[in-house]
Amino acid sequence: MGPIDDTAFQARIRPDALAAVDLASGRTWSYRELDAAIDRCTGLLRTGLGCAVGDRVASLARNRVELVILHLACARAGLIYVPLNWRLSAPEVAALIADAEPQLVVGDADLAGLATLGLTTDELARRIDVACERVVEPVDPERVSLILFTSGTSGQPKGVMLSERAQRQTAINFSLLGRVDGRSRILIDTPMFHIIGLITSVRPILMQGGVLLVSDGFDPARTLARLSEPDLAVTHYFCVPQMADRIRAQPAFDGGRLSSLTALFTGGAPHPAAAIQAWLDSGVSVVDGFGMSEAGTVLGMALDPAIIAAKAGAAGVPAPGIELRLVDGEGQDMSSGQPGELLLRGPNLFSGYWRRDDETAKAFTADGWFRTGDIAVADADGYLTIVDRRKDMYISGGENVYPAEIEAALADFPGVIEAAVVGVPDARWGEVGVCAIVHPDSEDTLHERVREHLRPRLASYKLPRHVVAVQALPRTGSGKVKKGDLRQIALALLADREAHSATTSLG
Repeated sequence: MGPIDDTAFQARIRPDALAAVDLASGRTWSYRELDAAIDRCTGLLRTGLGCAVGDRVASLARNRVELVILHLACARAGLIYVPLNWRLSAPEVAALIADAEPQLVVGDADLAGLATLGLTTDELARRIDVACERVVEPVDPERVSLILFTSGTSGQPKGVMLSERAQRQTAINFSLLGRVDGRSRILIDTPMFHIIGLITSVRPILMQGGVLLVSDGFDPARTLARLSEPDLAVTHYFCVPQMADRIRAQPAFDGGRLSSLTALFTGGAPHPAAAIQAWLDSGVSVVDGFGMSEAGTVLGMALDPAIIAAKAGAAGVPAPGIELRLVDGEGQDMSSGQPGELLLRGPNLFSGYWRRDDETAKAFTADGWFRTGDIAVADADGYLTIVDRRKDMYISGGENVYPAEIEAALADFPGVIEAAVVGVPDARWGEVGVCAIVHPDSEDTLHERVREHLRPRLASYKLPRHVVAVQALPRTGSGKVKKGDLRQIALALLADREAHSATTSLG
């Protein structure tokens, strides 16, 4: 008898235990029912819908339990699941479909304008319920079963190929770092086209025999109500820092009503220390971490509130089995306290970029270390802080400037809604910073106030030379700021300002 996956294992040892709840429909699945649905879906895909081993099956849909079933069925049937970001435009979706060449596209009916659907998600659910065959391939942990397209903050998104081995390692890593067990109940409303929503939130729970509480999307008031609901008893919730901020800003927020939470876990972007401390002050542990599509869960903070407070802003320590290094531009290891690029090695790593062998080769060193592109610094206790993306760093007057450090210092600027910093060319200094800020006050009043707020906190060369007001920051579907787009917006606003100034002076 060959090995079985985690859901099939749980179906054997605790068949009647609750496995999943679809909060939109109210439907529930025990582990026996979830395992059987996955098996029926394998037969539907391979026999009913004509998919062959290695074919891609794409989805374009909001969260629902059937997406978990579809993904796990692809893994059992030897297919590759490709969840697509439904927040993209039709041309962007078309480019991803042309790249992946799926045999089948499943999607929500109201998203049909983005792509030609072979099956709606409602039809998929109905056909899974009545399917009777199963087609299960021999388990191969190295077989790729998932392609996640990167957010594409700069350039065309790349398809990250993830094997069952890599996905299972993320389940192990987050189970250890996040204290996941059979009593855990996770609320999932981060999108299931992202590694947080599809892998980090799902695989550890199924491995440990907990409960998936699947929401069709994030709404801060509704999410807060669910986190506060005693009957749901949510123990784990994963979100990006911007979502956490919106939850805490709700008029009904009361940290005392979130007592069932083991912690609120954040990732995907740096989390300012001031915001973390505000959560701690409300009685809720906020556990920051670091991961990426190519590596799954890598770092996580301790769940001890005292450690979180002492090291607020850090991303934590590596999970067991992960090797890491911090290196300079020449590949030399950095000492404690010195920033360097984070390199990784371990069973959690991806198998390569889909149809991009050159990109895959560039992502690894000659001796097999994955270049994350993130700059980090380690303290004496081994806790790492992500300083910034290497590509977002700019050099002003010969000094390296990390925008994330400036953005963190702006987190408690009075009235700020959101802010981000990019580097732009400058004739005198090479590059200077531009702070793009969403704020109710006029741009004219903000420039010096922003600089005055930052002056006692940062070296003078780190102060942004320009401040521009924007309606909103451009973001990817997973919430990350599109720094390339923001740089172009900033340059256009500065050019308009200069042109207006020149016209005024001529007048």
